[in-house]
Amino acid sequence: MKNVPLFLFLCFIFVVACKKNENKNMTKGVPPIAEKKPKTLEKHGDIRVDDYYWLNERENPEVIDYLERENAYYEKMTAHTDELKDSLFKEMKGRIKEDDQSVPYKYNGYWYITKYEEGKDYPIYLRRKDKEGAKEEVMFDCNEMAKEHSYFNLRGINISPDNKLAAFGVDTLSRRQYTLQVKNLETGEIYPLEIKNTTGGSTWANDNETLFYTRKDEQTLRSDKVYKHVLGQSEKEDALVYNETDETFNAFVYKSKSQQYIIFGSGSTLTTEFSYLNADRPDDDIKVFQPRERGLEYSIAHYGDSFYIITNADKATNFKLMKTSVGKTTKDHWVEVIPHREEVLLEDIDIFKDYLVISERSNGLNKIKISRWDGSNDYYIPFDNETYTVFPSTNLEFDTDTLRYVYNSLTTPASTVDFNMATKEKVVKKEQEVLGGKFNKENYTSERVWATAKDGTKIPISMVYKKGIEKNGNNPLLLYGYGSYGATIDPYFSSVRLSLLDRGFIYAIAHIRGGEYLGRNWYENGKLLTKKNTFTDFVDCSEYLISENYTSPKHLYAMGGSAGGLLMGAVINMAPQLYNGVIAAVPFVDVVTTMLDESIPLTTGEYDEWGNPNNKEYYDYIKSYSPYDNVAPIEYPNLFVTTGLHDSQVQYWEPAKWVAKLRNVKKGDNLLLFEINMDAGHGGASGRFEALKEVAREYAFLLDLEGIPQ
Repeated sequence: MKNVPLFLFLCFIFVVACKKNENKNMTKGVPPIAEKKPKTLEKHGDIRVDDYYWLNERENPEVIDYLERENAYYEKMTAHTDELKDSLFKEMKGRIKEDDQSVPYKYNGYWYITKYEEGKDYPIYLRRKDKEGAKEEVMFDCNEMAKEHSYFNLRGINISPDNKLAAFGVDTLSRRQYTLQVKNLETGEIYPLEIKNTTGGSTWANDNETLFYTRKDEQTLRSDKVYKHVLGQSEKEDALVYNETDETFNAFVYKSKSQQYIIFGSGSTLTTEFSYLNADRPDDDIKVFQPRERGLEYSIAHYGDSFYIITNADKATNFKLMKTSVGKTTKDHWVEVIPHREEVLLEDIDIFKDYLVISERSNGLNKIKISRWDGSNDYYIPFDNETYTVFPSTNLEFDTDTLRYVYNSLTTPASTVDFNMATKEKVVKKEQEVLGGKFNKENYTSERVWATAKDGTKIPISMVYKKGIEKNGNNPLLLYGYGSYGATIDPYFSSVRLSLLDRGFIYAIAHIRGGEYLGRNWYENGKLLTKKNTFTDFVDCSEYLISENYTSPKHLYAMGGSAGGLLMGAVINMAPQLYNGVIAAVPFVDVVTTMLDESIPLTTGEYDEWGNPNNKEYYDYIKSYSPYDNVAPIEYPNLFVTTGLHDSQVQYWEPAKWVAKLRNVKKGDNLLLFEINMDAGHGGASGRFEALKEVAREYAFLLDLEGIPQ
């Protein structure tokens, strides 16, 4: 027994010596090594041994220590690029008009403005009455509100019908769990009410006293319950008015543009359901619009004595527009307004007193169609190239001839345009300024090309680069991809991206299956048991760009985040030889384990996207591409991986485990860098300038690999 203290002391000395030795190794460029603690996982008779499962223990000091050592290693290995990072940051910041503000939009007798001031990270939300000489009122100065927080996000500003109150949500941890509060805009008082764990959004009834809001499940973060709060009452008295018990659905609430209805929605990947309530009678029972049917998707908008419905009913894969009277809302009463079209995806509608505005996508390109309700006029707003993005902006006014939309392209900064739907005249209210005196859009060119996938499918790629570049295989090229959830990455302008283009980079977006660039079927053919199309499409796009001499494997780089990080992990397992470097931001890489853990945020709601691995067919398929499960003893490209400790979408331990396994298994001396933001979550840093520092680190990684020092 007398030897026990001595034994413990010797163990302590040994541990300290090991730590010192590892710290010495880090100064020599030897990466930190995570301890192996094997955990056996069994499903469907298949056994997986996860050596790094323990890294999911967020509060474990050993985990924090490992993450901090990874950060220290990143700092050490990139110290020679510190000046480059700083110059990139200053360069990108220098293009931004720091004292900037949005184009005011009108709503219910007030003009609303978002303003930024020089040297400040966060927005200031203002308004002024719609009358001559009215002074601006500061509703929220986020710079003041953020002072005590390393992360800050304010969202969901919701003005009461009498313009006196504003409900809003605040998140100071970056887990998208917002505290809902109410501010009196006349007195400036923020009421003591604090409703925790909400989505941040809310909806006022027309009595200016009743507020509907959505709460999240504490563990899974699924938005599942809609409550009704009456001002002056305790939060504990709030009535539960909608409870979504299906774990694959998420609930939400909003108000119709007509201001006549409170709309309660719930949706999964494949199915939606809506209920409604007269906004003048918030204590009435809610009515189901159309009971859910698996595979039936629809959304609703109110106008006059009718509801308009965008739906995929009757096998309308690309959706169609239907209508029904207010008193007869079930599907058997729906009447077709715009039929389904095989080549046109119906994305959204905006309803005005005299006009219906239709947002469509055809051959990958956004289109806006204007139709008068009386049938006297029907036309498209013309746009003239193949690498643009256009979408209706804030259009809250109902009785107006003006449609506001935003237009930009890979070479053209964003413009906010007011379009007169009667005269077809347009007024550019604002074009994004690019400061610094060097930018001229005539110095850049963009194009759209089509790669051929292994199965013969044509895959579009949008590209931008500086004029004069030769197709000689020597150009550095960054290929970006996402390809999940039907999310389309449209070609858009970025002043930040100029820091690559001006140094000779080509920037390209691969519009791979899994998005909806070419319609709903484009999405359907890149999910569930066809998910691998997303990965092979990206590889085929890479090979096309190499074969056409835009670049070569020595100069090709790839980047994706979140589900796009899964894409990165999959393609470097499939074709590591194609890339010199890869950036995987907040990557979803441990797909099997995550999709089997129903306690993790978002898991159950993702079954219709990836498949439920409790079913053996899906388990086997997911395992066949899951990046973590397919790490191999091969030479991977240079890798830069990022995450946030408080990420609620992709838990930090997925990239942490992936990096640890890669360090143990991979061959060769290529870089593997891992940076963890210990204060932020899925979206990274919250301030506009702090976010630029993250981009500067990513670009420095690429430029360093290319040997471009400045």
